[in-house]
Amino acid sequence: MAVFVALGAFLMTLVGGWVAQRVTDRRHLVLGLAGGLMLGVVGLDLLPEAIEAAGEPVFGVPMALLLFVGGFLVAHLVERLLSARQVAHGAGGGHHGDRVPQVGLTAAAAMVGHSLMDGIALGAAFQVSGSMGVAVALAVISHDFADGFNTYTLTSLYGNARRKALVMLFAAAVAPVVGAATTLLFTLPEELLGGYLGFFGGALLYLAAAEILPEAHHSHPARSTLLCTIGGVGFIWLVVGIAE
Repeated sequence: MAVFVALGAFLMTLVGGWVAQRVTDRRHLVLGLAGGLMLGVVGLDLLPEAIEAAGEPVFGVPMALLLFVGGFLVAHLVERLLSARQVAHGAGGGHHGDRVPQVGLTAAAAMVGHSLMDGIALGAAFQVSGSMGVAVALAVISHDFADGFNTYTLTSLYGNARRKALVMLFAAAVAPVVGAATTLLFTLPEELLGGYLGFFGGALLYLAAAEILPEAHHSHPARSTLLCTIGGVGFIWLVVGIAE
């Protein structure tokens, strides 16, 4: 049942990527919406789940929040290292506007990993009960639209070819199905899942705050871009509220 439901997540991810492709003439609006979706996923979905699942605090701080900060710093470090390598090899001028393709691929790979964990969470929920499985399925299928949208946007934003963006999009679409299928073989410990969600949330927040939103407002500091960002956050809030 979980694998069958995960096929809905597969289709919704592809729909999100298709929408991201079709509105390239309004790139600033796409980026504004992507930033809002990412911010909403982190603050309203990933982080609350991570704090609840990640176990005991460490020196007065929840483990999930420590990993959240760690994910943010690792994303920043990886981007700086890749940018420095690009400059050293003469591939870019070192300005903030230069985009390193590897950063986009790394970010998209993280989205694929997140989608895989969505599938595992879906399968685990159905192991508990049918009603819990339906609730998690609603959340997964709904926000996989954002996953597909963000996966394609992140890959293409950093200068990767359209073919690579489509490959990463397809990988993100298949991932929930694979994740759900693996739950037939094992059950993921709750604390490990919580730690992963915290770490991934920190990395995703860095990309949204330091890259996606500044790029969205750089050339078109329009009110419509800001409204798209707010709308993205509101959409995730709606999804989380319905799932609850």
